[in-house]
Amino acid sequence: MAFVLIVDDDEDVAKTIEMTMNQDGHQTAIAGDGYAALQRAHRQTPDLVILDIGMPGMDGIEVCRRLRGNPATAACPILFLTARGSIESKIDGFDAGADDYLIKPFNLQELELRVKALLRRASLHAASAPPTYLNVGALSLNCQTYEVSIGDKNALLTPVEFELLYFLMTHAGTIFSSEDLLTGVWKYPPGTGSPELVRTHIKNLRAKIEPNPREPAYLQTVGRFGYTIRAGEPAKA
Repeated sequence: MAFVLIVDDDEDVAKTIEMTMNQDGHQTAIAGDGYAALQRAHRQTPDLVILDIGMPGMDGIEVCRRLRGNPATAACPILFLTARGSIESKIDGFDAGADDYLIKPFNLQELELRVKALLRRASLHAASAPPTYLNVGALSLNCQTYEVSIGDKNALLTPVEFELLYFLMTHAGTIFSSEDLLTGVWKYPPGTGSPELVRTHIKNLRAKIEPNPREPAYLQTVGRFGYTIRAGEPAKA
């Protein structure tokens, strides 16, 4: 059983999610705005947060940033559930540290599948003991602090960015499709994850690790096949 914090100013939506989560055996709490959400998370650390963006006072983007900035909730899975479906809104959500993004109106079964996938990932990550450092060429990943460095360039990764980079670095040279990454990294059931999630995180990772993100030397795209990590080798045609 997990503790799921539901943050939405629409009481009907929040109650519907609460009922679904309770039927799945989870404990739940509802917060109607961002400030109440942070206070509730402070009293009891959630195992997962389902978070709206458009709310009075403090929007969901800022709530997400603050949860990520608090050591107690920094690794908590966060699922945005919002009516904002533009590419720009999704990028803002992932940049703030979200693990997943679902657009209203939504299918309850899909919500359940995504919640299960996020909780499964969190459980597997907590049970594993990765090495302190992982290196591919000059690229170095600190598996304890989620920091990545290359030369004098250092960056802090979000949990979902860390999971993606860790997976690729432990399989350096192997090419993975978006579907491979959705199922292998984030444990989505086949056909349920969005390739857009992969593209967004690939783009964000490149901005953090590549000397020139437009011509990636490490996190490369292999046309029609997918993505791979190489040890600073030139991209192959």
